[in-house]
Amino acid sequence: MTLELQGIGVSRGIAIGKAHILFHNQPDVREYLIPAFEIEQEVDRLLNATEKAREQLMEIRKHIPANAPTDVTSFIDTHILMLNDSSLTTVPSDMIRSRRCNAEWALQLQRDALINVFNEMDDPYLRTRRDDVDHVVNRIHRILADEQVADHEISDGRLKGHIIIAEDLTPADTVLMQHQGIAAFVTEHGGTTSHTTILARSLGIPAIVGIESVRRYIQDNELLIIDGELGTVIAGADQKTINEYQQRLFKFKQHIASLSRYKSQITQTKDNKSIKLLANAELPDDIKMISNAGAEGIGLYRTEFLYMNRSSPPEEEEQLAAYRDVVESIDAPVTIRTFDLGADKTVDGGRNIGQTATNPALGLRAIRLCLSQPNMFRTQLRAILRASAFGKVKIMFPMISTQQELLQTQTQLRNCKEELTREGLDFDPYIETGVMIEIPASAVCAEMFAKQVDFLSIGTNDLIQYTLAIDRIDDQVNYLYDPLHPAVLRLIYMTLQAGSKHDITVSMCGEMAGDPRFTRLLLAMGLDTFSMHPNAILEIKQIINETDLSKLPENALQVLNLSDPFETEALLQKINSRN
Repeated sequence: MTLELQGIGVSRGIAIGKAHILFHNQPDVREYLIPAFEIEQEVDRLLNATEKAREQLMEIRKHIPANAPTDVTSFIDTHILMLNDSSLTTVPSDMIRSRRCNAEWALQLQRDALINVFNEMDDPYLRTRRDDVDHVVNRIHRILADEQVADHEISDGRLKGHIIIAEDLTPADTVLMQHQGIAAFVTEHGGTTSHTTILARSLGIPAIVGIESVRRYIQDNELLIIDGELGTVIAGADQKTINEYQQRLFKFKQHIASLSRYKSQITQTKDNKSIKLLANAELPDDIKMISNAGAEGIGLYRTEFLYMNRSSPPEEEEQLAAYRDVVESIDAPVTIRTFDLGADKTVDGGRNIGQTATNPALGLRAIRLCLSQPNMFRTQLRAILRASAFGKVKIMFPMISTQQELLQTQTQLRNCKEELTREGLDFDPYIETGVMIEIPASAVCAEMFAKQVDFLSIGTNDLIQYTLAIDRIDDQVNYLYDPLHPAVLRLIYMTLQAGSKHDITVSMCGEMAGDPRFTRLLLAMGLDTFSMHPNAILEIKQIINETDLSKLPENALQVLNLSDPFETEALLQKINSRN
């Protein structure tokens, strides 16, 4: 009997293979009292386990192929850095000494404290970093429990061609299994912005998340069909269905192979409308990937990595060095977003800035935090301005919601320019500035902002969440995350119209910009600057280059007025049909 399960497709592709059910046994962590004369021995036990965990990850890192995307090594390096952090060594060690508790319990208490901090974070991308804490702590716990190395960490080819079924996967798990040639993976938990799903997209592994209790419905070695785009898992398929998906898999592989020819092509529709494709970047190592993808610049360079996992904010010279490296590494414009941190993120010697907010998503975050911490904000502005002396740089401010915020921000920038001029330091005096449109208020007031800045950038990830009042990484409500909701589309169109009226560029840097399903719709709405993950660029370029805007359905913009999702989907399919 055929069984079809539905989850969230997070990495496109078709896979056909036998299931390998992966069980991560959670260590049974219990507290017990350590005799006084064994305290230092218990501390050594914790430190030795931490060192062994580090050695395991270093060994995993050695198995990463040289041609793998930089995302791969950066994720593993993140876990290695966490193992070097005092929060996972010094703090639990102090607990062992003060409470005379066992190493497992001290580590668990610190894990819980760190997870609570991440759970309160407002930014969905940063909030999923709690998974990294869990993955690292669980690795140490397994070592403390003297567990054997898991099957998937043994590189003997046993997983080649298999579809992994698991509760969740770590980035390290994913790297190891990709090295062994897995066909796809399906997990019970996970979100679209977790490290593991981002890694799956980078490695081209079809992946589905969010199928609750999936291991109860699938048998080990059972033949499965995976559709990573639709989020569908099929078990017990008949031969006709298998043949159909084998044909689809063949065509998909042909399609991916054909994309390389677009790298050297300009991005232009059939009726000669020029479109700009930019890349999003988070780490300096992303630059190589961006260059290989043929991006025309960086539309969003996130700076939060400079502030995280440290006891104090970065100084001006450190930031300048980081920004300069990026600017000089790519011969194209770089749009640097000022730090998008929240009230709950530790950036000052372990002290939280402000009190813990009841609802951090609506609290002191992004530009609000910048303006409340002027010294920290000015340090970053000065560094970005100085970096503009080495290449084309733009500054983008996140979460602007009022005209007063924008005026205050512009005043801070003007003051920094005056300081640098007095000090005789070089910068671009005509540096362009823009704001992110990521909350409904800023979209509704887009025309007001368009009069005062050089560009607007639509951040669809937050815009959709704030508009629909849902958390997209919450398994209980993420089914409501809908880029095609008429309220979302109207806000996007409103912003595009404001930019057109005042003759300024409007880009889109959220995930919607890199989703092939929405490319032609966005073109019909007037978007001409897309910024996305580098891996999505060639496919989006193909769609654009094969599109004749004059042949898109005349009623394409009727999607703004449709409330029936079936009607919306039908119109989207019509828009996406070959023209």
